[in-house]
Amino acid sequence: MNYGLIEQIKSQLGANGLPYAIPIHPNLVHLTLGLFIVAVTFDIVGAFYVLEKPVFKFLAIPATRASLFDVGWYNMLACAIITFFTVAAGFYEIMLAQPSAEIKSAWGLQAFETMLWHGVGGVVLLTLIVVMTVWRGFQRYVWRKDRGQQVQWSYLAVGLVIMFMMYLHGTLGAHLAGEFGVHNTAVRLLRMSEDVNAVLK
Repeated sequence: MNYGLIEQIKSQLGANGLPYAIPIHPNLVHLTLGLFIVAVTFDIVGAFYVLEKPVFKFLAIPATRASLFDVGWYNMLACAIITFFTVAAGFYEIMLAQPSAEIKSAWGLQAFETMLWHGVGGVVLLTLIVVMTVWRGFQRYVWRKDRGQQVQWSYLAVGLVIMFMMYLHGTLGAHLAGEFGVHNTAVRLLRMSEDVNAVLK
């Protein structure tokens, strides 16, 4: 985050502080979250399939245990791929960030600390997601390929822990956008005392 370099390209940046109208990172973040949550949730449903089978039958839902695990695997694989782009977009956009240095977040962190923890957390989560995908692949194709329950209980437990980490990490991102106004068009315009509706038309 070099303010001198940002000043050189300021004329090319929009009201959100980016050279494009809509920030890419927040949109990819929600894709990462959705894919991961769906992957783990379907694997949990598949693990408890024996208990839920009568419910599926009663509701006339033609679900099989193998198809539930298929959804879990392909969503985890897609999550691992898309998260590389999520993290890359996040680092690009954070380099153009110009947050206020006087503000503190609800967690008592200043802008630089929040950006640092959010950046490091993104790399940690990317690593964990890739490890989970490799772990899931070994369960699917090697360790448990002939078993009815394709996933280990430890895998599901780690998945739930990572979901909680995603919640904490996402809260840091929300602080950056909502409290520090990083690449948030409305917040930036309000701080500059400009009419948000006039600029967005």
